[in-house]
Amino acid sequence: MELATYIDHTLLNTSATKEEIESFCNSAKDYPFASVFVHPYHVSFAKELLESTNVPIGTTVGFPLGSNTPDVKIYEAKNALDNGAGELDMVLNLPAFFSLDFETVSKEIREIKKLLGDRILKVIIETCLLDDEQKILACQLVADAGADFVKTSTGCSTSGAKVSDVSLMHKACGTRCRVKASGGIRDKESALLMIEAGASRIGTSSSTKIMLS
Repeated sequence: MELATYIDHTLLNTSATKEEIESFCNSAKDYPFASVFVHPYHVSFAKELLESTNVPIGTTVGFPLGSNTPDVKIYEAKNALDNGAGELDMVLNLPAFFSLDFETVSKEIREIKKLLGDRILKVIIETCLLDDEQKILACQLVADAGADFVKTSTGCSTSGAKVSDVSLMHKACGTRCRVKASGGIRDKESALLMIEAGASRIGTSSSTKIMLS
């Protein structure tokens, strides 16, 4: 197993400067990471920096709360794709989910996946806010709507990825979509435990540290 191919090399600090983004993107050239993830503002710059590589540029939609209206999220997704993004991690419409408006939740995912076509869409369900029954339901909604991955966490809420949640999500999704573990994964041991539990992607800002360990 080549661990780097599981990793979304991530820099989503609000304070990240262009100089930091440049250094971050240059570090991605040393490893075969699955993707590089930056905020929407930095997508076109990251795309320019990595133009000579095959590394997809990823960014977020509705991040970190998921509470934008569907029209705003759809515009945000289209704008990110126009700027060069090849993968999107969107936050589930949590207000709609908790209001039991599952049609809005599903329609939003379907519309954004339609924009992406063959490109990868991951949907963040923010596991720390859900009980196990809600986690299973969220995974089923994401899979039914055609997303490629269901993702544990934004890393901006009360806690991040847990091995038990990854295992539960992997079972809930079956073969219909894959699982991304993200939030608080800062060392190689943690990353490998997530993969063993069923994660096909790892989102981390500690990518280089993990690879050097």
